[in-house]
Amino acid sequence: MSQKGKRKDDAYASDGGSDGQAEAAAPPPRKAARQDSDDSGDIVACELSRNRRVTVRSWHGQVVVDVREFYVKDGKSLPGKKGISLPIDQWNKLVKYMPEIDKALADA
Repeated sequence: MSQKGKRKDDAYASDGGSDGQAEAAAPPPRKAARQDSDDSGDIVACELSRNRRVTVRSWHGQVVVDVREFYVKDGKSLPGKKGISLPIDQWNKLVKYMPEIDKALADA
């Protein structure tokens, strides 16, 4: 069997002790559990529908406007994959073009 992509010497790494036994690999750190949106400190700007919300939140140290679908699991409302997070500069650009978007919608 091939060990494609793995280095052979990884299997023989020692702990540097005199016994020569392989060091047990530390488990990878656990990902933080997703928090319920009600507990995370997000500011819910508006609810577009029962399952869609516009929130303002901090993500990776950057404030974003998040338009996202939510789902309910175990009685908690959780953010889903479907959605978009706009940084402030992109949000401001969208707001700037809102009259043109409204006009296009009226003409459609």
